[in-house]
Amino acid sequence: MIVVTAATGQLGRLVIANLLKTTPAAQIVAAVRDPAKAADLAAQGVQVRRADYTDPASLDAAFAGASKVLLISSNDLGNRVAQHRNAIDAAARAKVSLLAYTSVLHADRSTLGLAGEHRETEAAVRAAGLPYTLLRNGWYVENHTAGLGGAVAHGALAGAAGEGRISAAARADYAEAAAAVLTSAGPVAQVYELAGDTGFTLAELAAEVSRQTGKNIPFHNLPQQDFRDMLVSVGLPAPLADLIADSDAQAAKGALFDDSRTLSKLIGHPTIALADAVKAAL
Repeated sequence: MIVVTAATGQLGRLVIANLLKTTPAAQIVAAVRDPAKAADLAAQGVQVRRADYTDPASLDAAFAGASKVLLISSNDLGNRVAQHRNAIDAAARAKVSLLAYTSVLHADRSTLGLAGEHRETEAAVRAAGLPYTLLRNGWYVENHTAGLGGAVAHGALAGAAGEGRISAAARADYAEAAAAVLTSAGPVAQVYELAGDTGFTLAELAAEVSRQTGKNIPFHNLPQQDFRDMLVSVGLPAPLADLIADSDAQAAKGALFDDSRTLSKLIGHPTIALADAVKAAL
């Protein structure tokens, strides 16, 4: 039995969709904080169980009978390590044969501000004594394409990544990789550094948007603090603005680049091309 946590999130739903291609629905558990939001999964025959990262008893119930668990990282910045430890401890009590965790690219040496909680979680995963796989996901291309409507409307794309190359892939690519690991009949690696096949700069992203829209959409590179303040001014919560601005600044130093093509090798096909990602977003 395969348990996917945070199963009603954007990544979790895609993982389950991939699992359903090869795994009987009754052997898949969608572990979710609010089961009502998983009614569509239940209708497909997937087991839906309540699981709250802050409630160890719910995690024990959700993981009962599990052979493999995918721990999708919490989005509760600043509180994630304690929540993840609750899930890891529950997986250990369930004696699962594989615990997979969605970490961040090059977590062991990443300069990203968000990497610290992932490093602590990875240490807890290793300490649990279970067979494990760390899915070190690179940047989601949707992190950039989701805001293209605003860039087109304002006539410019802003950021703080300079000439840093970003090896982004689609959320669907990472979900497919997770499903491949969870359904593998053989041994899997303990660490996968996962990223898009071809990196791009934000100037190249702006150029592609310009090409597809027929409008001149330049990239405006801002100092990190100015970019952060701009994000707050358009309504983003300060902690999220801090994270995005920091991520851009670290991308300028190479923190989001990887050319190993491990992801495309794992899923058996190229990751999404920038042009296709922009087309889909527009």
